[in-house]
Amino acid sequence: ALLAPELVSWGKRRGRAVSSLLMPVSFAAILGGVVTLIGTSTTLVISGLLQETGNEPLSFFEVTPIGLPLALAGLAAVLVLAPSVLPTRTSALDISSEAMREFVIDMNVDIGGPLDGVTVERGGLRNLAGVFLVQVHRGDTLIEPVGPDLVLDGGDRLRFVGRADDVLDLHAMGGLTSTESDQFSGFDLSRSAFVEVVVGNTSPLVGRTLKQARFRSTYQGAVVAIHRAGHRIHGKLGDVPVRTADTLIVLSDSGFKERWRDRRDFLLIAEISDSPPANPTSSLVPVLILSVVVILAATGVLTILKAAMLGVLVVLGLRLITVAQARDSIDLDVVLVVAGGFGLAAAMTNSGLADSAARTVDRYLGSFGPLTVLIGLVAITVLLTEVVSNTAAAVMVYPVAVSTALAVGADPRSFAIAIAIAASASFLTPVGYQTNTMVYGPGGYRYGDYARLGAPIAAFVVAGVPVLTAVTRGL
Repeated sequence: ALLAPELVSWGKRRGRAVSSLLMPVSFAAILGGVVTLIGTSTTLVISGLLQETGNEPLSFFEVTPIGLPLALAGLAAVLVLAPSVLPTRTSALDISSEAMREFVIDMNVDIGGPLDGVTVERGGLRNLAGVFLVQVHRGDTLIEPVGPDLVLDGGDRLRFVGRADDVLDLHAMGGLTSTESDQFSGFDLSRSAFVEVVVGNTSPLVGRTLKQARFRSTYQGAVVAIHRAGHRIHGKLGDVPVRTADTLIVLSDSGFKERWRDRRDFLLIAEISDSPPANPTSSLVPVLILSVVVILAATGVLTILKAAMLGVLVVLGLRLITVAQARDSIDLDVVLVVAGGFGLAAAMTNSGLADSAARTVDRYLGSFGPLTVLIGLVAITVLLTEVVSNTAAAVMVYPVAVSTALAVGADPRSFAIAIAIAASASFLTPVGYQTNTMVYGPGGYRYGDYARLGAPIAAFVVAGVPVLTAVTRGL
């Protein structure tokens, strides 16, 4: 979330395709997250589950002997493979001051208005600055290309293509009404700005249309374009159901990013127009506070919980954020998943489901030894994390892994650590891990792009995590 907008700007300045940069950075973030205890939520959850069952929680660097070599080797593989397997895609962020992406808007010819019954040329629609009339929909008839002598009829739907700011000027033209007039009403275009947002899988927008979500009144912004899997969605935007990883181009005021950056509605918010540079002093203080929190937790001076709470109190005390912003930054869905995970793990253990699953794994793989058993469990976890959240995958596999380890005479703690790392290894889809979803729209990626680069990395994790676990900890 921090690097994506800056990386896009850097790529543009150097003529690099955004699609060649964002996915490798996402994968690097995933790999880097398994180096320490606080790098990813799965290690924290597994640590909590170990403590809940009467074991010592994971220490800060306990996963490092496995995670660090895995991260370094995985990052090297990403750097080698990415240039050859990642295609060049057009990013939704390519709407820029230099050449905005073609923006499409539909306008209706007012019945009885000044354009009803006149030709395209006489109506002044022939030589608009930066805007082109490309289609006329008249009932069930599509007219294209549109000639200058075409006589317009009231009720015709005209499709214009051009720069977003120029196209929006059509709202001021007499005789035309936008098909999305309810979305744009009340906007002072001279004081508005474009922002790009990526919809996450926990957003309340998912599965709802813009009208159902009352986007205009809820978010104080108007969606002027929707990009999905590298393609712009055409048609009446208000009636399009929003999906996870959709990229929305929003016309709003300059305070949009500030209002929504800490909420779960959007994974990533990037300003498309130029914005003032951040104050380097105010940006440095949170980094210093985070560093102190990490040092206190890593050296054992404070527990992770106490160190984190101290950091929050300092941030609030220095008024870097408000209490309301701190509250809004808490994703209750994640809290509920983690809290519910403890109950699920206990239920699987107490009901005998974990033992039953462990016996099944032992029956098919046990004769090949603990290493093969662990490879099988890691493979299951890697696949499971692509269809459920990484935290949920860790919670579901943990009791099975512990029971299986006991059944084959292996160390349950080593199995638990391997599962914690494997649960974060989401490289095959854009929805398995939040960073993958963040870069999906801005990078212009398609689903298959993740598998092209991610499949070799996932295979490496399936083989590498058990081997590194056996070498560094023993089974």
